[in-house]
Amino acid sequence: MLNRPILIVDDEPLNLDIMRQVLGSDYRLVFARNGIEALAAAAKHAPSLILMDVQMPRMDGYSACRALKANPDTVHIPVIFVTSLTGVSDEAACFEVGAVDYIVKPIYPPVLRVRVKTHLSLVQASRLEKSYYDAIYMLGTAGHYNDTDTGVHIWRMAAYARELAAALGWNSEQCRCIELAAPMHDTGKMGIPGYILRKPGKLDAEEWEIMKTHTRIGYHILCKSDGAVFKMAAEVALRHHEKWDGNGYPDGLAGEAIPESARIVALADVFDALTMKRPYKEAWPIEKSVATLRESSGSHFEPRLVERFESILPRILEIKSQWDAREAVEYATESEAR
Repeated sequence: MLNRPILIVDDEPLNLDIMRQVLGSDYRLVFARNGIEALAAAAKHAPSLILMDVQMPRMDGYSACRALKANPDTVHIPVIFVTSLTGVSDEAACFEVGAVDYIVKPIYPPVLRVRVKTHLSLVQASRLEKSYYDAIYMLGTAGHYNDTDTGVHIWRMAAYARELAAALGWNSEQCRCIELAAPMHDTGKMGIPGYILRKPGKLDAEEWEIMKTHTRIGYHILCKSDGAVFKMAAEVALRHHEKWDGNGYPDGLAGEAIPESARIVALADVFDALTMKRPYKEAWPIEKSVATLRESSGSHFEPRLVERFESILPRILEIKSQWDAREAVEYATESEAR
């Protein structure tokens, strides 16, 4: 039984009764007799799915569907039209107003049950995907909660990482994966004392050793999931401070022993750190930042990655411009709120 009901909309009592007989034993149902009632019922009950006739008095199904899709509170509710209209143009019109499916009357109960089950499964999958992205957002934010980074840093550098991965030949699914994994690279910083993260001066030897543990802390937090994004995020969290020449941490890995995902994120992270303003420094000019990457080629960074990054620099700067504009808007909004 669903927590949220299915809304059935039809002006014929017989059709409503048939729907009740076919679906009522498996789902909680609510009913409406026209488009106006459908909008009120959708607002009141937040249904998981709407099964709606097209030809109805007062407000037809097309108009009701348009209204549902124009409302931010109901836009995500899938609508299936159940209608006696059989023309190709009628079917096209249903999809044009935002419906996800089209069933012709008279209904065949087994088909209706399967179509409803399929669309409810898609709804559930969509909710799980949103929860997944919410978890990523929260972990990325938590890793920088006590840090001095500005709000959009982790999302901007993640976009850089995606573009660099694409330039290296990663497929679209892999690129999306690294874009979601990259923001979690510093998740382990939530285990580092705030006085170290916020210290304005240089860390002493003891503090630095504590700071370096954030790589292992992040790995141990993120490795608990078998999901592809979290597996890559754990890998990146552990290895994003390793260096191409073996002088990084936590294990002094060198060359291709460092996962390519971590090599990509490390370069994207450093470039963004150089080009952003922080409490202790001004943003570096692009030319100086790129020159620093070039100087670190073969020591900190893999030379191939530096070359490829330079080759896509126009696209990187386009992304930077988009995120800088967004950051400015967010800063202005926060200032007004204060």
